[in-house]
This record gives sequence, structure tokens and C-alpha cells, in this order.
Amino acid sequence: MAIEIERKFLVHGDAWRDAPAVFYSQGYLSRIKERTVRVRIAGEEAFLTIKGITTGASRAEFEYPIPLWDARNLLALCEQPLIEKYRRKILYEGFVWEVDEFRGDNAGLVIAEIELPAEDAIFSKPAWAGVEVTSDSRYYNSNLAIQPYSRW
Repeated sequence: MAIEIERKFLVHGDAWRDAPAVFYSQGYLSRIKERTVRVRIAGEEAFLTIKGITTGASRAEFEYPIPLWDARNLLALCEQPLIEKYRRKILYEGFVWEVDEFRGDNAGLVIAEIELPAEDAIFSKPAWAGVEVTSDSRYYNSNLAIQPYSRW
């Protein structure tokens, strides 16, 4: 079993925009807190991901590549609207930061995530990483699908 340890931060400024972006489209087959089942298309790749309940900044995560055609058909079965965003991966002081610039009903929201080897791992934040929102469930993608940023 893989454990995902992830922290999230709001993003400000434009310094992060220089990195190349990949378009993501994702939807949820299940969003209950004990298990989230996500279908994602990232560029020309597709994945099925199952995540367990979040405790602190950690949770169980299982991710499997699936055929792109299957992912497109599964997205049609997902709760609507889908999450659409551009993701940029930025290496900063030994860690990869993923910066998500949301589209659609979540336009205007930009979040940076960092995956860590341990919850107490020490890391430096880039200047564009602002307030931490790891514990604020409004910023979970699964919640943004039903309570978009534009409706806050």
C-alpha cells in the first residue's frame, strides 16, 4: 500500500508560470471520505486512483494507468462537473511542487502541492507558495467538484 503525504498552499504572483503546463481533466466515481475513486486524464495519459481517508497530511493511495479510451468513457460516468486544470511541475530545493491552475467553475484558484517522504519532513517554500490550506477540505479536488471555488 502506498501512503501519500501531501501539503497544499495557495499560490500568488506569476513566477511559477514559466514551467510547462499539462491539461488535466478528472472526475469522481466515489467521493465519500472513507474512499475517493478518481478518473484522471493528464495530457495523453489516464489513471484510476483510489484514496483512503485523510489523517493529518497522509492517506492511502493506489494509482493505476488505464487506457485513454476507458478513461474518457469513465469520465462520462463521473459526477459532474469535472475538475479541469493546468498542472505545472516545478523542482524547488529537492522537491517537486505541483501547481494547479483551475478552470471552469474553479477558475481563479491556484494551489501548489508538495508530496513529502514524512509528515515532519523539512522543506522550503518557494516565494509564490502562500498560506497553507492542507487541513481545509474545501480545497480537496473532490470537494471542488461539488462546491466550486466560484460559489464560495
